[in-house]
Amino acid sequence: MYQSTMLMQKLSGVTLLLLLCQHACFLSASGNAKQSVTCEGRSASLSCESGHIHVLGANYGRTDGKTCSDGKPPGQLSNVKCSSKTTLKKMTVRCNGKKSCSVQAVNSVFSDPCVGTYKYLQVSYECHTPKQHITCEGSKSNITCEKGVISVHHANYGRRNLLTCPHESATTTHCNSDQTARLRARCNGKKSCHVEASNLALHADPCKKVHKYLEVMYFCKIA
Repeated sequence: MYQSTMLMQKLSGVTLLLLLCQHACFLSASGNAKQSVTCEGRSASLSCESGHIHVLGANYGRTDGKTCSDGKPPGQLSNVKCSSKTTLKKMTVRCNGKKSCSVQAVNSVFSDPCVGTYKYLQVSYECHTPKQHITCEGSKSNITCEKGVISVHHANYGRRNLLTCPHESATTTHCNSDQTARLRARCNGKKSCHVEASNLALHADPCKKVHKYLEVMYFCKIA
């Protein structure tokens, strides 16, 4: 009975460490990752000068006694095993794929994982450049994600340069039909998406008698 109790205590300790590491150990996951720490009650601001936000890890709670501790009584800092399982999902929904985003570090956004503890929002993220997929007019192709699922950032049907899908009818570089909403509805959340670059399929002909192409900028979003 004694050995069984000790084993359960050890397993509980390991489980707790794994849970905390899931949210706190992300800080060393990537040498290129940006870090953001925001004390409870303030707003976290994430931004990318080049590329778009891709959140790697996040936790709203407390995993040490020093961060955001100025002026706080010891009783509000003593619980250093405070993690919220939903923080990462909420941050990815609010910020992934954007150039910048602002999120308040408050209980009303993340709930309260440890009542009476003064918390902080800790986020690790990278700036990712979206993938590009080109389909020449009259062709069909598949957009795919080896890891994660498709998240369309922007899509255009037309022509913005003469080098892509070269053709004798490529006579302009100012031909645009925004297809973002259509491609998001068709492809978002899928591992693979079949697309067709044609006036009929895309319900548009932004420049008649010009050979066009469908350009899709997308991310492979890992849930």
